[in-house]
Amino acid sequence: MKIAMVGQKGIPATYGGIERHVEEIATRLVERGHQVTVYSRLYYSHHHGPYRGVDNKRLPSIHTKHLDAISHTALATLHATFSKYDIVHFHALGPSVFSFLPRLCGARTVATVHGLDWQRGKWGRFATAFLKFCEVPSVRFTNGTIVVSRTLAEHFRTRHNARTVVIPNGTNPGTIRPPSRIKRWGLEKHPYILWVGRLVPEKGCHYLIEAFRKVKTDARLVMAGGSSFSDEYVRSLERLRDGDERIKMIGYVYGEVLDELWSNAYLVVQPSILEGLSIALIEALSFGRCVLVSDIPENLEVVEDCAITFRSRDVDDLRAKLQMCADHPEMVATTAARCQALVEERFSWPRLVAATEEFYEAVLRGERPATLEGAAPVVTE
Repeated sequence: MKIAMVGQKGIPATYGGIERHVEEIATRLVERGHQVTVYSRLYYSHHHGPYRGVDNKRLPSIHTKHLDAISHTALATLHATFSKYDIVHFHALGPSVFSFLPRLCGARTVATVHGLDWQRGKWGRFATAFLKFCEVPSVRFTNGTIVVSRTLAEHFRTRHNARTVVIPNGTNPGTIRPPSRIKRWGLEKHPYILWVGRLVPEKGCHYLIEAFRKVKTDARLVMAGGSSFSDEYVRSLERLRDGDERIKMIGYVYGEVLDELWSNAYLVVQPSILEGLSIALIEALSFGRCVLVSDIPENLEVVEDCAITFRSRDVDDLRAKLQMCADHPEMVATTAARCQALVEERFSWPRLVAATEEFYEAVLRGERPATLEGAAPVVTE
């Protein structure tokens, strides 16, 4: 098949769960014999030419909060429409508004909904309304729709009477690395609690900082992430930190540095109030870390009964669970072992790419997929 991916910031993936998702899917599809193009934004991707066999098509965008995604997706869609792809795959709600265009020239289009973007705190009234509207084209303008969680599948079933195929995010086996590069932050000297992601309100970072400051421990809290058009929120986190030297905000990290952080963390915390299906959470499990997560459905869907949970948005409950983990290392170690066994069974990228390939084949046969045979851990709703 000749496949195009539209909507993501680009590859190679640095920050961004969708970008990591696209890179893993695209490169593995190439290994399976397909031709894949990923449309990348100039400011994000600095790699010229093919990347791991994928045609990395770099195009400009209007790099502002409200016009970045829509301008790049419009340009990429126009290019893809006249490039004779078999499948044009749109990622996220907003980009799916253009998914009818390639169909006019004979391509089949699919969309992956990674989350309900209109719920994110950074958007104003107009952008929120537009993204909410884009739920409709994601299931009506396309030949088939993938969602990354059962929670999303249920949303589209009840809200739009639409059947979707659930293909979750995945992960690779964690590469355990001893502390080396992370020594720059003094992390080899103290146990540390790790958070990884974008510093945006829906990730619940403010709850985490407020709770951690009340925990009696010499452990550090390491927050590995940065702004995503959310500079004011980042400044508010700095104010909330209020000079607590135990809290280290180190910005975005990638590659071997991130591997070292995962490998040596005492505990990983996910305090999100909104998720699609968190790649960061799945990666934490793959490194055999104990995770403490908010009890939103999307997190519970990943961890099942293997992790420690707290009531979402409840600072006192989060503080109590952090203190419990700090005081009981044997419980943390036991929980970590259960977490790693779970992720190895359910979130293998090769299995998920095989399911995506099967989904494409069904679309090319003229079917609107609602079931997939033998594609566990994929489920359908």
